[in-house]
Amino acid sequence: MNTLFFKYAIEVEQTRSITKAAENLYMAQPNLSKAIRELEETLGFPIFVRSSKGVIPTDQGREFLKYAHSIMLELDKMSKISEMSDGAVQSFRISIPRGSYIAHGFTEFAAQLDPGKRVMLNVVETNSMQTIQHVLDGQSDLGIIRYQVAFEPYFMDYLREKQLAFEPIWEFAYLLLLSKEHPLADRPKISAEDLEHYTEIVHGDLQVPYLTEAHRSGYGDGRNIHSKIYLYERANQFELLNRIPNTFMWVSPVPDTLLNRYDLIQRACRAERNLHKDLLIYPQGYQFRPIDRQFIDQLFAAKNEVAFKTYD
Repeated sequence: MNTLFFKYAIEVEQTRSITKAAENLYMAQPNLSKAIRELEETLGFPIFVRSSKGVIPTDQGREFLKYAHSIMLELDKMSKISEMSDGAVQSFRISIPRGSYIAHGFTEFAAQLDPGKRVMLNVVETNSMQTIQHVLDGQSDLGIIRYQVAFEPYFMDYLREKQLAFEPIWEFAYLLLLSKEHPLADRPKISAEDLEHYTEIVHGDLQVPYLTEAHRSGYGDGRNIHSKIYLYERANQFELLNRIPNTFMWVSPVPDTLLNRYDLIQRACRAERNLHKDLLIYPQGYQFRPIDRQFIDQLFAAKNEVAFKTYD
């Protein structure tokens, strides 16, 4: 369970107000409300109820908050142990998919590290099969993999075979990423059929465990696209979308900072096999360090920034 949500719940408990807690956390009030609801759904019981005295914990909520306080206190102690270590190196290694919200979370994490200490960060953007291999061979301590939900049984079997632990981060529908000048940009509704005569930008090294080429062809996405540009990195995709207005891309939700920088928009579009899932993976028995927790907190903060929006 993400400890960032513990921080959210503790702040609501202390302020007795969703609005005030959101101000203290520098986040939008609707986003905080949705985050608390997501936490309550995960737990299976309400943490808070609204009353004339403000937002107050339920009986089960008080019990949960007691443990949340204890966990955050222990994490703080662990961080202090690291800080007291003379010459400590802030070391972190991870392999990730080419997802903008994940990259944004990593950037925020890196920006919050102590500049007075040595920093050794290693982040690799690659496909899910390579990420799994990087975690297995020790090149990365943590990994994030992304796959179509239709392929989930294959990935679950493969992770268990390789004795890797995993935790879900997010299940989401891909969005269309377009230039503001794209011919379809102002269309009220976009269908998969509308895209057939435009150029799709695709990451060209996607792989699924156990799936032969013959089997993979049976899992087509139902899209009949005549023109494609295959990329094997993330940096050029935004420039291409911006400079070639008839291109488009299927992506996880993108933070507004990137959209504004490249004059892009993202739109919902119904299509077959469009549900995807991101998983955090790591070796079984891996002991999370304070710096790992720092990254995970920023990852979920970046996810929340885009997950609670409505996309037309």
